[in-house]
Amino acid sequence: MPNIKSAEKRVKIIEKKTAENKSVKSKISTYIKKFKVAVENKDVAVAEVAYNDVASLLDKAGRDNVIHQNSADRKKAHFSKMLDDLKKESK
Repeated sequence: MPNIKSAEKRVKIIEKKTAENKSVKSKISTYIKKFKVAVENKDVAVAEVAYNDVASLLDKAGRDNVIHQNSADRKKAHFSKMLDDLKKESK
């Protein structure tokens, strides 16, 4: 346990931020799963909506340093390619 009052405050802040970050990461995972299910079912309309949601969440998480910006960009590129491939298949 911290002995200094400011250190005690930092512990509380870190716990709060950790909970917020965990919540954001969980939300991202949920939307990624929805996107992958839509791609697996070859449903282009649902996949496009899900991709927009995932991309938005990843951008925000990268901007807020919940995840690294390069990681967010890499995931968006991967999902974008999956969506493009799905569109090509459906034609």
